Amino acid sequence: MMKRLMIIAACALAAAPSMAADLAKGEQLAQQQCAACHGKDFASPVDPTYPKLAGQYSDYLEKSLRDYQSGARKNAVMAGLAKPLTREDIRNLAAYLSSLPSPLDNKKR
Repeated sequence: MMKRLMIIAACALAAAPSMAADLAKGEQLAQQQCAACHGKDFASPVDPTYPKLAGQYSDYLEKSLRDYQSGARKNAVMAGLAKPLTREDIRNLAAYLSSLPSPLDNKKR
């Protein structure tokens, strides 16, 4: 049993780097796909009804994009943009956007 747990742990550690998000790729995708509507800083959308993406939780962003892909969340523009994204693209986008300073943060700066 202990040997099996050690093998599982070793496999998990070996896979961890491949699961890490690539912030540079996330930034590139965000600038290409998201900035036109959500603002170049992702905190100043062109329409006040569009969400501010900077600083959002990455798991929330990932779920939202997957929901647009599946149709669970309805928006024709977002569905069209999300549909071709791979799981890795979504992970990279979410990691990049969540790494940005949030205008929603109420901490003193």
